[in-house]
Amino acid sequence: MKTSLYALLVLLLFSCNTKTEKLTQAEDYNVFLTAENIALVNAKTDHTFWVNKLEKAPNQFSYLAKISGTQTQLFSITGDINYLIEAENSLKLLNEKTNHNTSSYLRALARNYISQHRFKEALTLLEKAEVLSEDLESTQKMLFDVHMELGNDDQAKHYLEQVVDLNSFDYLIRTAKWNDHKGNLTAAIKYMEQAMAKAESSKIKSTMQWAYTNIADFYGHDGQIQKSYNYFLKALALNPNDAYAKKGIAWIVYSHEKNPEEALRILNAITTVYNAPDYYLLKAEISEYLKDDNMKDAYLNRYEEAVKNKQYGEMYNAYNVELFAEKKPDSALAIAQREIENRATAQSYDLLAWSQLHKGNSSKALEIMENHVVDKTYEPVALYHLAEVYKANNRQEKVKPLKEELLSAAYELGPVMALKIKQL
Repeated sequence: MKTSLYALLVLLLFSCNTKTEKLTQAEDYNVFLTAENIALVNAKTDHTFWVNKLEKAPNQFSYLAKISGTQTQLFSITGDINYLIEAENSLKLLNEKTNHNTSSYLRALARNYISQHRFKEALTLLEKAEVLSEDLESTQKMLFDVHMELGNDDQAKHYLEQVVDLNSFDYLIRTAKWNDHKGNLTAAIKYMEQAMAKAESSKIKSTMQWAYTNIADFYGHDGQIQKSYNYFLKALALNPNDAYAKKGIAWIVYSHEKNPEEALRILNAITTVYNAPDYYLLKAEISEYLKDDNMKDAYLNRYEEAVKNKQYGEMYNAYNVELFAEKKPDSALAIAQREIENRATAQSYDLLAWSQLHKGNSSKALEIMENHVVDKTYEPVALYHLAEVYKANNRQEKVKPLKEELLSAAYELGPVMALKIKQL
């Protein structure tokens, strides 16, 4: 008996003192944190060039497409919403000038609307493009994308079946997305790996960069953190200013290695050029983990101030419901209901249930979850919300298996959420 107790004590001491395996090295990515943003300089130069061209030849409508392209690129580099709205205005004018009869221009505007989470408007444009039948396959691929965003699974599957081609990068990335949506991460990774091979054979840097960051995400979801890290680095080797890849590394440093100070250093380097409101939320979460309430509140205030900008429209609804559910449940509920009007997905209903739970309507929250969320999404955040709803309704037998599943997704959810899961 004494031997068993001693062995248990040693095991507990060992567990408490064992640090998470360190995968990252600052020297791997430091050069990217201070790299000159050549892409930003080039995009601004291109933008000025095409604006000048249009001024000299205002009847050359195709220049508007070039201008919108540079504006979209500037948005992706800086996160500045003004560029995305300017791109929308350029594309709207272009479609007006061409009487809405050019599929590629309709698709370009639809793509802009997707970025703004204006999915129903994007669908209307794509349906017009489908009737025109010009480069129909490109339109069908985007129809798959927008139906996925709207939660129209049957329609999404229909359009995916129209473009089946295992030699096509565009098909492979979409079937990867479809399998991930259906909870088959193994198949999603297999297809994304095939897509990555296609991207590498194409030698197109932007395509390779996109493939690397997406496979890095999938590997992270699957617990293959070393691979995730390696592919974020490969993306940065192609584009040293890839904010998304740097953010991915910051998450590994924070969530896997439990090094919040270093994660904040990386994020602060990113936001010298790239600014989007959700970065404030991530910094707030890390500050909470550091038990720095003053800094956490400061970042949350900066987020709330940022999203007051009406140009963001519906882009931050999900974040806002999560943020406001506890302290402003009425606001959270209103936003969740609006999000369902925009896109009646399982994730949107999850937000509605989460808002109802914080309004004190636990039975209503359970009803929404059982009707619209259970077995319809496998996203860890939704599963955590489901567990909390079950707990509030004294359904502990349902909580236990969810808790075990959520603990296995602790990396994806982050240390703050992991502590909440342990308390279920």
